[in-house]
Order: sequence, then C-alpha cells, then structure tokens
Amino acid sequence: MGSETTFSTQKRTSSALPTTANGDVRSRAASLLPRGRQIHKTFNNIKITILCGFVTILVLRGTIGLGNLISSEAEAENQHLIEETNRILAEIRSDKDPNAPDDGPEEFLSLNATFSLGPKITTWDGDRKVWLQKNPQFPNYVNGKPRIMLVTGSPPNPCDNAIGDHYLLKALKNKIDYCRIHGIEIVYNMAHLDKEMAGYWAKLPLIRRLMLSHPEVEWIWWMDSDAMFTDMVFEIPVSKYKDFNLVIHGYPDLLFDQKSWIALNTGSFLFRNCQWSLDLLDVWAPMGPKGPIREETGKILTSNLKGRPAFEADDQSALIYLLLSQKDRWMDKVFVENSYYLHGFWEGLVDRYEEMIEKYHPGLGDERWPFVTHFVGCKPCGSYGDYPVERCLKSMERAFNFADNQVLNLYGFRHRGLVSPNIKRIRNESVTPLVNVDQYGIRHSDHHNSGSKS
Repeated sequence: MGSETTFSTQKRTSSALPTTANGDVRSRAASLLPRGRQIHKTFNNIKITILCGFVTILVLRGTIGLGNLISSEAEAENQHLIEETNRILAEIRSDKDPNAPDDGPEEFLSLNATFSLGPKITTWDGDRKVWLQKNPQFPNYVNGKPRIMLVTGSPPNPCDNAIGDHYLLKALKNKIDYCRIHGIEIVYNMAHLDKEMAGYWAKLPLIRRLMLSHPEVEWIWWMDSDAMFTDMVFEIPVSKYKDFNLVIHGYPDLLFDQKSWIALNTGSFLFRNCQWSLDLLDVWAPMGPKGPIREETGKILTSNLKGRPAFEADDQSALIYLLLSQKDRWMDKVFVENSYYLHGFWEGLVDRYEEMIEKYHPGLGDERWPFVTHFVGCKPCGSYGDYPVERCLKSMERAFNFADNQVLNLYGFRHRGLVSPNIKRIRNESVTPLVNVDQYGIRHSDHHNSGSKS
C-alpha cells in the first residue's frame, strides 16, 4: 500500500509540472513578440472584456426584469388596441370618414325653402304599365297574388349598446322567416339616402326610390326595425284592398272625431306602387327636413293634434295632419285597418302569450294571436327609451321566441321557455318526414286562415 501511495503522489506532482513549464515558455515567447503586436493584442483583450461585460449586463437585466418588461409591453399593446377600437367606433358613430374632405358645419334648409324628394313625376302609372308589358318576366302579380316587398332598416352606425345590435338581428331574422314562408321579398336598408330626412323621416326617400327602381313590385310594405311578426301563419288579405293605395293600422274615431296624434301608426303600413302614392310622398316629405322646417312644423302639429307633446315634426303626426287637413284629396284611397294587428302595441300583448297558446292558434292575427307586435318606445338600439331597458329586452325576447316556436315546430323543436334562447326536441325523427311537412308546415297548414277571424 505504501508503494501505491508514493506512486499517486508522484503522479499528482508530475501532472502539475508541465503547466508551470508551459507558462514559462509562453512568457518567454511573449517577450520575444514585437511591441506593436503586444499593444494590438492588449486592445483586443480590452474590447473583448468590455463586450463580455455588456452582454453580462443584458443577461442580468433580462433575468431580473424580463417578466415585468413583457408584462408592460403587453399592457401597452392592449391599451393601444383599446384606444384604436374606441377611436374607430367614435368615427363610425359620428358618421365621419377621417379620409373624406371636411364638408364644414352642417347647414339646414331655411323656412322659405321648398324641399323635394326628387324630380316631379306625373306619368308613373302609364310608364309603369308600359314597362310591365315589355318585361313579362317581371310580373307584378304572381299566381294571382300581388308582388309585395317588405322594407325595413336601421341606422348605419352601431347601436349605443351592444345588446341592441343583437335584438336588431333577432328582429331581422324574424322578418326573414315570415317573408321566406309567404314568398315576400325583403329589403334591409342601412343607408341615409337623403341627409335632410334622417330619423323618423328616413323611410320616405327609401320608399320612393324602391317604387321607382322596382316597377314589378305592387306593394311596398314598410315595417320598423323594432316590430316583429308574432303570427307566422296570418297573411295580409290584399284582395280586400284592391281599391286602395295606402293601408295603415288605426282607428277612424280617433282620427276624425278626436284628431289624436296616435290615431294611426306608421310603424307598419303598405303603399301601392302608383302615381297616387308618389303624389302623397311629395306632399308629405316637405314637413320633414332637419332644422328649422322640422322644428316649426312640430309646433303646428302639436297645436292641431290632440295629446301631442311639444317636439319636432315626426312622420306619423305629419301624415295624420295631412289626411285631416286634405281629407277630400286623400282619404278615399286610404284604408284604416283595425280588424287585425298590422301594428300591435307590445305592452298589452307580451304578457298574454301563454294564455294565447292555451286558448287559440296562429292564423288569427288579432288580439287573440297578434299579427305584429311593435315595441314602440323601447328603442333597443338607442341609449334611452320610454321604458326600462330590462323590461323591453325581456319582452322582445318573449315575442321573438313566441314567433320562432311557430317556425321551429316544422323541424320538431321549440324553445324551452319564452325567455330562453335554448331549444328542445318535441318530436322524434320520422321515417315518413313528408307527413310532418303536411301536418306541421305553415305553408300547408289546415288552420291557415288568411285574414279571417273565427
């Protein structure tokens, strides 16, 4: 063992000797280098030392504060995205394009100016008749029924509250379903065709433009965006109106005896595509331009119509005033409809849907099963309304589901409740699906009572 120890000691000692010897050799070699090369090598060593120190600082900084640095950058990026989104939304809501030239301050028509929807047209009936004869592929009557176009719309900018856009979508889906079932064309407009006729009045230039651009359409049916079909079976009895050009929901006693400002409702009405309708639009529209004309006309309407609050002119009050003041000129072609709900005020209807389901059936269209439920005063897209938001939205949900159940019935489903968006199966799949089509399809229903009351 002693000899092993001596050998190990010698091995360790001998392993150290070459290092010392090599160091001496390098020292002697260095002393033999030229002085310029020594200085150059020294500078290189200094540079490497500085670079290593700089890298070390970066590594230490990254190791110590990397999490905070990334977090701060992410927060800054998120904040930038939020600010950019808000800026874009603000531009959209203000109806301004940052790249468009500045039109300057908004100017209004003076009280002495005469407003017009467009060039005066006086030969529309004859011109349209000739066009229809030359274009038989676009008939105004299909299978004995007049071609109807349902028109609705909403402002071009987003709603003030996000949930408002959701309910506009539901109301549109409801209208699409009804039109699909009954073979009616639908137009949804989101553009202001005339900047003077914003607000209540935007429908007038749109209706006129659609009449002139679609001579094949016999009836233009306007419906507000906050109105929903709640009887998906009922059809308007158009043959009843063969001698009339305007069909509007209302009450003759309120119109002629009381001169009430709510005697008629322009949230849902039909215009025949004819010269008479163009003439009425030409007389109706000049009361609506924004600014002094609308404000002064509002004063006249408030002083002449019972119960009307003091505010600027609206299209409904203006039409009522026009029909009263020029009764002999217009009323013989106006059908004031109240045998069914072309317009049904929501407040007295939405809480009775369960009772209606228990006692009656779709296809009636009247107070037993309302054709249209109109959410007047709710303003789901606006930031304010005449009723609490929660109540309005819950009521709109009930109306939508009440109508949607009638559509889903064909497919064997229904909503779990009138306030639930979720659905449940009510029939099992069948190996004879055509039997279900005949039994449950609205278009083939035995209780399809168009315009009738039982």
